[in-house]
Amino acid sequence: MDSIAHYQRRRQALYGWMLVSPALILLTLFAFLPTITTLLSSFYSRGTARRPAVFNGVENYLDLLNDPTFWTVVWNNLLYAGVTIPLSITLALAMALWANARIPLRGFVRGAYFTPTVLPMIAAANLWLFFYTPGLGVIDSITGLFGLGPVNWLGQPQTALWAVIVVTVWKEAGFFMIFYLAALQTIPPDLKEAAAIEGAGRLTYTRRILLPLLMPTTAFVFINALINSVKLIDHLFILTKGGPNNATKLVLYWIWEMAFAYFDRPHAAAMTVLVLVVLGTVAILQFGVIDKRIHYR
Repeated sequence: MDSIAHYQRRRQALYGWMLVSPALILLTLFAFLPTITTLLSSFYSRGTARRPAVFNGVENYLDLLNDPTFWTVVWNNLLYAGVTIPLSITLALAMALWANARIPLRGFVRGAYFTPTVLPMIAAANLWLFFYTPGLGVIDSITGLFGLGPVNWLGQPQTALWAVIVVTVWKEAGFFMIFYLAALQTIPPDLKEAAAIEGAGRLTYTRRILLPLLMPTTAFVFINALINSVKLIDHLFILTKGGPNNATKLVLYWIWEMAFAYFDRPHAAAMTVLVLVVLGTVAILQFGVIDKRIHYR
């Protein structure tokens, strides 16, 4: 009997490894090995044909901290994330509440909200490039009707980053709306009826019942929005290329620029490690602390 039970356990373990092996192989090739390679590269100097790379410890990290461009990029990304994340989430929730209500042409409204999401990033950026063209774009054509002069939205530091933020919110709000819409449809209508019987108005129901029940979805959307805020690069290639004067240069674009434009891969690896540390810390806080406070059982 013991040998039969041992054989069954080994067979179940083999089945388990067979099921997990495809994902494990893909994660090893495209996540674990690149992460380890990047971490090791961040501790070596920039090598050339005549002078090979040597171990220099944390010197690459110190160079980044002493580089004014680093702090400009960090500030740009903090401002970008601090505006796009709450604005996208709030707009997505409002759109989902409206699209979930009993309104005429509800299917058309949902499709209109979701349309920007299905557009390729490059196509969306080119579309907004036409909107922002000074003097000839849609925005300047509309403002010109009120006697306002043309504005170079992407060509001056005061407005360039805000113009990119508008594109991001327009692109992501419809995507996040889908998650909220799905979550709203899982909430039993009995809760709203019970709240109405107890005398709760629409505002009280939304604040005391609806929003708390949507908190797990909000946490999920927040993490996705945070990840998106540090991986934007497509729009910048088309709209600004990080300019003017580094006003729209964000983390991932700067990493690409260091690695493939300046061929400074050790410093790009060091910056990548810093980004992974920040994102890992946020993920630990979410799954270790916040998740325990937002799920209702």
